[in-house]
Amino acid sequence: MAFEKLVEVIHSSVDAGWKDRNEAALASLFGSAEGRYPQAASGEIALRAPAMGGETGVSFAAYIHPSNPPSGAYSGLSFVIFPADGEPCLLGLVVGTQGLTPDEAILGRPGHARKTKAICGWLNRRYGKGSRIAWAKQDPTRTDISVPDEIKKEWFSHKAALDRYGKEVYALFRPTNDKAATEAALTALLDLLFEERGYGPLARWQPSAEEVRSGWLDCLMPGVERHEVKALLDFRRYVILQGPPGTGKTKMALDLLGDEYKGLGRSIQFHANTTYENFIGGLAPDNSDGGVGLRFKATPGVLMEAAALASGDLSRPYLLHIDEINRADLSKILGEAIFLLETETTRERVIQLPYDFGSPFHRSLNLPKNLHILGTMNSADRSIAIVDVAVRRRFAFVSAWPRMSVVQQHGCSLMQDAFQKLVSIFVEHAPDDAFALVPGHSYFLEMSEDQARRELKTSLAPLLQEYLFQGYVGGFAEPIRSYLQWLDSL
Repeated sequence: MAFEKLVEVIHSSVDAGWKDRNEAALASLFGSAEGRYPQAASGEIALRAPAMGGETGVSFAAYIHPSNPPSGAYSGLSFVIFPADGEPCLLGLVVGTQGLTPDEAILGRPGHARKTKAICGWLNRRYGKGSRIAWAKQDPTRTDISVPDEIKKEWFSHKAALDRYGKEVYALFRPTNDKAATEAALTALLDLLFEERGYGPLARWQPSAEEVRSGWLDCLMPGVERHEVKALLDFRRYVILQGPPGTGKTKMALDLLGDEYKGLGRSIQFHANTTYENFIGGLAPDNSDGGVGLRFKATPGVLMEAAALASGDLSRPYLLHIDEINRADLSKILGEAIFLLETETTRERVIQLPYDFGSPFHRSLNLPKNLHILGTMNSADRSIAIVDVAVRRRFAFVSAWPRMSVVQQHGCSLMQDAFQKLVSIFVEHAPDDAFALVPGHSYFLEMSEDQARRELKTSLAPLLQEYLFQGYVGGFAEPIRSYLQWLDSL
């Protein structure tokens, strides 16, 4: 394996041969004979490995930018190994104590922080076994913020390194005795480091690189399956499925209604004019007796009707699907009925109604336990009401993200290429509030290349142009414009 010598360094202690062993491990990373990266990539880093603590009193080995001097404080992005007594070395991505230069463009780009957080999340999920073995800072450029005290307490054996360089480190991995986990961490972190320097792994290492990349991308844009949403509905009863346009939220909800719920339920759509009277119930004109003049009667709304139908057979779950649930002011629409949306109660919740609505509720309303509510919400629509905290507390939220696996299965090579390029732009450049706008896989599902060109120009391009017009992607408008020019050239 390409990292064999480096893994052995990490799983050993510092000694008189510390620098020599690190030099040999670093050299083994390059060249076609046994290395992972092309020989030219070796010119992008320089080794700093002072023995027995050096000038700072803390031993380390660092892969630093080659523009730095051979000794003393350095600047820019680096990969660092911190040894500790009695356990494997601590690994990290670090900003030099002299500042961000010459890597300020890398460190300040949203994608770099986003990817380091995803890598650490993946390492915890896959190898942590219930313990935290990786940590990442929200913003690598914030060298005024140190590693949290709880990390220093959990990783006490590395206290000296964290006290000395706590403000500079922004991604950390604490190896266990599992060397496979160490190799995975090295693969993810060093692939990222050299990718930022413009070099990828050699061809024979591409499959392992893609496997690891797919792993941490799943933490960045996790997929959600229909059975997972159904299980959450069974447990929490009230769920909101949110995500960018084109991620199949409404289709999943309708499939759930038709298959898992056997058609027992209904689907409605909220809009700006949806009211309390529409959803809960209220007075509505009554012309049933054919009399003269305008009369009103208490008329159940959608929720009351759904509750009545669900209570008819408590042994079968009933689904009320609310599409575009955030297109209306949900707090106003629910009114006092928000009191009913609690799953963890020991006593049945009931509200009093202002009118007699007839059987089965008359002047009081409760929601039977077999009534499930699934809302779908487009995270790209900024012109609509935000779901407030009181409502959020009562719903379980789950996100649907674009999925490459769907595009690979149902899209031609052009669609796959277009999808990868666009997702890469959002991953690299979008700030957090705009990342949720990345168009979903349903824009990329044509198998015919001719039809694909047509769909990309008539469906995807107008969406991206609207993003530009509304200022949603102002922070990375130029990459989006460049992508649109590419679409236009197809």
